[in-house]
Amino acid sequence: MAKAPKGKNEPVRPIIVKKVTVVAGGHHGGAWKVAYADFVTAMMAFFLLMWLLGATTEKQRKGIADYFTPTLVKMKEGSAGSYGLLGGSSLTDPDNYQYRAGQTGTKTLTIPRDATGGAKDGGTKAKRTASLQQRLQQKLAASETLRKLAKQVRVTQTPEGIRLDLMDDAKFSMFRLGTTILTPEAAELVRAIGQAIGPDSAGLSVRGHTDALQWKPGDAANNWSLSAGRAEATRQALMKSGVTENRFRRIEGVADQEPLIPDSPTDPRNRRMSILLMN
Repeated sequence: MAKAPKGKNEPVRPIIVKKVTVVAGGHHGGAWKVAYADFVTAMMAFFLLMWLLGATTEKQRKGIADYFTPTLVKMKEGSAGSYGLLGGSSLTDPDNYQYRAGQTGTKTLTIPRDATGGAKDGGTKAKRTASLQQRLQQKLAASETLRKLAKQVRVTQTPEGIRLDLMDDAKFSMFRLGTTILTPEAAELVRAIGQAIGPDSAGLSVRGHTDALQWKPGDAANNWSLSAGRAEATRQALMKSGVTENRFRRIEGVADQEPLIPDSPTDPRNRRMSILLMN
């Protein structure tokens, strides 16, 4: 408190101190702008994530996920694209994995979502199988007999190529009992098969299968010679339907050694002809 002047009996004047708090900009400050920018950034990241999930394939998403998997770091070191987002699973560069997948192509960078891939990763094989199945369905729909026999034909994609199995059952037999002579219905079926596979230039393999029923004692014939003879008869029937002779690579009989129904070796479905369209 201030002292009173000497010689005067006057009250001391109070000293008033005013403290003014200055708010920079008041409600016009930038704090809310920072919060809003954080919100917009988070929303942008969210929509970017949604776009990535919708615009990428399963393989690409797996590559992104593997990039954040520590256990794969050592394997990815030195891989093509190892410093990129996909971390060694580049869309256009080869990798050095133990079981590496085929490349999807090196001439384009934009890959459509519905692309089936290059020739090495199954796209061409899938189209080839679908095309064959379509031609086969058209041929089998040509007559009432063939429509009934359609269930005897099974198309399977294998590592070696497309395999067509022409199978017997309890009501249908490809060959007369114990012979290499095609039944009339089977001859018509093989003719339709030959016309369906005719446009494909791939090499062919014909393999004959029998069931495990044994021959009579003392009979010179056996399942080995029977299966091989039936494979040759099938080859000749295919040639009559228009398949050129130079397409055949292998004709063989395996008797009952590769049953379709292993738990029942005598099942009639084990008697079949397998026609392989090689890759």
